[in-house]
Amino acid sequence: VEQIARDLVEEAVRLEKDRRREVVREAAEAAAMERILKPLAGDTASEATREAFRQRIRDRHMDDVEIEIEVADAPRMPMEIPGMGGGVGMINIGEMMGKAFGQNNQKRRKLKVPEAWAKLVDEETEKRLDQDDVARTAIADAEANGIVFLDEIDKIAVSDVRGGGSVSREGVQRDLLPLIEGTTVATKYGPMKTDHVLFIASGAFHISKPSDMLPELQGRLPIRVELRALSEKDFVRILSQTRANLPEQYCALLATEEVTLEFSDDAIEELARIAAEVNSSVENIGARRLQTVMEKLLDDVSFEAEDRKGETIKIDAKYVEKQLSGIAKDADLSKYVL
Repeated sequence: VEQIARDLVEEAVRLEKDRRREVVREAAEAAAMERILKPLAGDTASEATREAFRQRIRDRHMDDVEIEIEVADAPRMPMEIPGMGGGVGMINIGEMMGKAFGQNNQKRRKLKVPEAWAKLVDEETEKRLDQDDVARTAIADAEANGIVFLDEIDKIAVSDVRGGGSVSREGVQRDLLPLIEGTTVATKYGPMKTDHVLFIASGAFHISKPSDMLPELQGRLPIRVELRALSEKDFVRILSQTRANLPEQYCALLATEEVTLEFSDDAIEELARIAAEVNSSVENIGARRLQTVMEKLLDDVSFEAEDRKGETIKIDAKYVEKQLSGIAKDADLSKYVL
């Protein structure tokens, strides 16, 4: 479970680097341009000639030109020190030997101008980042502002109803205890304390219940919130107002077969009603129910799509009711179909 803290630090480092890259981007791009101009114009070219080349590069007139430049060699495979798992004991032998003997880590490569530009900008940006300071800032940020979301924590709750596996689930809970309470985790960027990290856990608890977890773990997650089930109105919003919602996805999917799908407003409302009804009568699996309902609704259309090229198929409330009403009313069948 310590990998949770290491992943948090990795994300903090990535975000910190992104912030600092924006600050040094202008200087990095200027240095990258000078390195590209060297093989194109040479060292003795006048400033007017160099400016002409700069303009041609900016105007994308030299995208097909290939140049030979020195770039940083690809990093060699790191080696893990025995007894130090989790990426903490990873060292790069090639890099260490190169530094010890003063070897140049640059390699001459032939690249087209756009590829060379992207690679050199990245190199020049990295040169201008103080990696030690980035690590220090990122760790401090992770410690003070880190948030860890533990999904499906009900899966590790110990319940007699679930049968076997209680020992392993309890072991996972005990491993989580020090992390949530506050401990120091060794990462490749340095030690990171989890004392002030915010841990949020969620679970459906259909079979088990929160009290099935270890009392010590319950004590470390003191604030308990019960969420209400998704309503019919919620399902309508999910199907119509979210980005890349399911109707849009199916329209795009069938468009590849040259079939046009059109969903009416009453079809969306009927789909939402059926999904909410099945959730309340069979098992509440939340918004995932919409996926199974949509899949069943468009089974025939998807199967016949190749033979219906050029057609426009309108999905309205009557079509939805015809395809799904019988299944939705049969609770036993819904368990297996929806």
